[in-house]
Amino acid sequence: MLRIFVDPELLAAGELVVGGDEHHYLAHVRRARPGDAVELLDGTGRRAAATIARIGERDTAIVAGAPEAIAAAPPFVRTLVPLIKGDRMDSCIEKLVEVGVDAIVVWPAARSVARLDDARRDARLAKYRAIAQAAARQSGRAQVPDVGAADSLAAALAALPDGMRLVLDPTSDASLEAGDATDVTVVSGPEGGLAPDELDRLSGFVAVGLGPRVLRAETAPMVAVALIRAATRS
Repeated sequence: MLRIFVDPELLAAGELVVGGDEHHYLAHVRRARPGDAVELLDGTGRRAAATIARIGERDTAIVAGAPEAIAAAPPFVRTLVPLIKGDRMDSCIEKLVEVGVDAIVVWPAARSVARLDDARRDARLAKYRAIAQAAARQSGRAQVPDVGAADSLAAALAALPDGMRLVLDPTSDASLEAGDATDVTVVSGPEGGLAPDELDRLSGFVAVGLGPRVLRAETAPMVAVALIRAATRS
């Protein structure tokens, strides 16, 4: 199925014209043709069935049906992920979106090798959000998860709403269980593990393990979210 994202203000029954990256994706990546069916997503939870009417050099005309709202299934799952070096951060975000995360907060763990300095912060976040949108499109999600950054673990924790709070701990024998929680936050550490002061700040969180093996920093949060979604069938 062809899927593209459009501005929420443009998603309405009738003809609309898309350009930029979404036109490039249809015309050059997927080599779509007039008459092909396409699903339009607005990133906020609405979608519409549509048909390609025309593909030009710079834009594509699409005729859309009436949009419908797709309600997000509970629980709301949020991950606090430390900065990870290189392309593994990109892969982490991509896979988290695919398995069903609702929000990602990137934070600077004491033992993280990578750093998000002020000069590159906006550009890096824009890249992460583009990765999240592409992953949402590929996986058929109507809503693009939010990707943000916190200046510290303390700042990230201060912004959390009420709900279940879990911290991934490879030494814990406790199983990950979300139960009937409607809001779940999962905190994971970097390759070097969480520092003592970070563990102190997370003392109120429930420590859970993911089996007998130690997972990489980019793998552990993805497995945790996948387990939550599998258990809740959402």
